[in-house]
Amino acid sequence: MSEIEIRPFAAPDIDAVFSVILPIQRDEFGFAITADDQPDLQVIPDFYQSGKGQFWVAELDGVIVGTVGLKDIGNNRAALRKMFVAAPVRGPGHGVAAKLLDTLLAHAKAHGIRDIFLGTTDRFLAAHRFYEKNGFTEIKRGDLPRSFPLMAVDNKFYRRAVG
Repeated sequence: MSEIEIRPFAAPDIDAVFSVILPIQRDEFGFAITADDQPDLQVIPDFYQSGKGQFWVAELDGVIVGTVGLKDIGNNRAALRKMFVAAPVRGPGHGVAAKLLDTLLAHAKAHGIRDIFLGTTDRFLAAHRFYEKNGFTEIKRGDLPRSFPLMAVDNKFYRRAVG
């Protein structure tokens, strides 16, 4: 079996990033969302790859099959966003989500991030289990830092201490 490679996003990856994220949002979960509705993805270097943030892609045989972003929201806090894994490589067989999260957590620790927050939709049930299994605790919307970048579809929130 080929090995999953996790690496930072580079500008030529943009179309492949959308080809992973949009089908999951639209086809699997029925969100009427377009690339234009996600301006953060139009400017990944400025939005994610600044401050203590970063954006990674997972590649399998040269094809991008997963994404995750870490947005620096100040005060040694960050937001986990855009964690998506293509359906054919989900689950423990390839470990794409685990490798993306491990990379993000190692980066956060190395850069002095103390807390990671995330927002998700109540439709992403498998994602909830994954986050909870990996040390994220559900919190109320009111417990988010003011600097947290809310998405319109977010209605479930998590926090994890980095340490």
